Amino acid sequence: MQTHTFGYRYGVAVVAASGLLCWPALCGAQMVGPTPQPQGVPVTPAQAEQVQPQWWAIHGQATNVWMLQPGFHSPYQGPQSLNQATNGRETVDATLYAGVRPWPGAEFWVNPEIDQGFGLSDTFGVAGYPSGEAYKVGRVHPYFLMQRAFLRQTIDLGGTTEKLDADSNQLAGTQTANRLVFTIGKYSIVDIFDTNQYAHDPRSDFLNWSIIDQGAFDYAANSWGYTYGAAAEWYQDWWTIRTGVFELSNEPNNPNIYNGVAQGQFVTELEERHSLWDHPGKLKFLYWLTWGKLGTYSDAIAQGEATGQTPSTAAVRSFHTKDGVGLNLEQQITTDLGAFARASMSDGTVEEVDFTDINQSISGGLSLAGSRWGRPDDTVGLAGVVNRISHDGKLYLAAGGLGGIIGDGQLPNAGPEQILETYYSFAAFSFAHFSVDYQFINNPAYNRDRGPVSIVSLRLHLGGLIADSIR
Repeated sequence: MQTHTFGYRYGVAVVAASGLLCWPALCGAQMVGPTPQPQGVPVTPAQAEQVQPQWWAIHGQATNVWMLQPGFHSPYQGPQSLNQATNGRETVDATLYAGVRPWPGAEFWVNPEIDQGFGLSDTFGVAGYPSGEAYKVGRVHPYFLMQRAFLRQTIDLGGTTEKLDADSNQLAGTQTANRLVFTIGKYSIVDIFDTNQYAHDPRSDFLNWSIIDQGAFDYAANSWGYTYGAAAEWYQDWWTIRTGVFELSNEPNNPNIYNGVAQGQFVTELEERHSLWDHPGKLKFLYWLTWGKLGTYSDAIAQGEATGQTPSTAAVRSFHTKDGVGLNLEQQITTDLGAFARASMSDGTVEEVDFTDINQSISGGLSLAGSRWGRPDDTVGLAGVVNRISHDGKLYLAAGGLGGIIGDGQLPNAGPEQILETYYSFAAFSFAHFSVDYQFINNPAYNRDRGPVSIVSLRLHLGGLIADSIR
């Protein structure tokens, strides 16, 4: 066995992962930020024999996002409105990705993390929230969480042999194109489902919640975006089917996960892989079903009218189901230009459970690598999204009800939430990327009376391999 140790290969990554970069002026708390695992690269049998699989590895990352929101027009605001005054926030997270191969085909990973701080307006005020690096909870002082701890087992079924490069939560090695993959433990549902290589990781590409994920995909999670569950994937020829069962939070937007089968979520996804003019692409169809103690908008409004109180879905929760569907497209256009699009919708009678207050969402955009101007590791992105809430949801907000992250106290003039985002990511070093991001938000929280809002963000992302062992 050969052992390679690079304790300071990416020096700041080690310091950041220990939390030493997290001082009060630069700290915050972030959302999941999952990155799709890199695809395997087909190799010949002779090349496959030369691949040296990793036995264990440790990666590290640290991300700082600073956001500035100038003041905007607002004749009124409610308890969950985006603050109309000029304000800024910063978020910092530091994560270790430690993995080991306990037996052939298996990987066990843990992701300890240190977080601190708050999102703009305490992560309230926009359904398509502008920072995927902001949680629904925040704390002034740094705190520690074990965000992921999962076992993944791959069973080869034949076909072309593929080489896997080392990455966060992935050991280097080989696999076959046809295979079964089982994942069990604590992780984020969007680590496996609804991935897209052009728009899915707020640490390196777009920031907006409803651009990096399907806006109406109300996936099960605690307040940090993680849950417990099991998923199975079957890769065969040009298609893949994924299915999983996961636990909900104790109640909507709760930091604790419910233990038991009385509340949960079933998710399945069909993926089709194709080539268009010799360029690869994927199209995915997603379906999910949630069951548990949930409130409906109509019940909350009826109780509010009967009691003379502000309606609250929390006051009328009983057993209900909620489901939704979505499409996810990624398509390479040229070797340096890619396009993506998502469309999703969910049951509009039941309250938001664990993600955000969106019942219909359509998004799309472009991602261009900088090879055309001599900087192949740079990326520029442009995307837009239109989000809508259901008719029942509008009535609930108009009566003063509060959603998961929105609620202006009234909604006399409702309209679709429209968001435009663009960013430029500059590769300062192989381990350090600096980004500038701009978002324009029209009708925040579906309210035509407030806004529009502009948000400017600066992002610094550091990461790389700290140590590994090759067998």
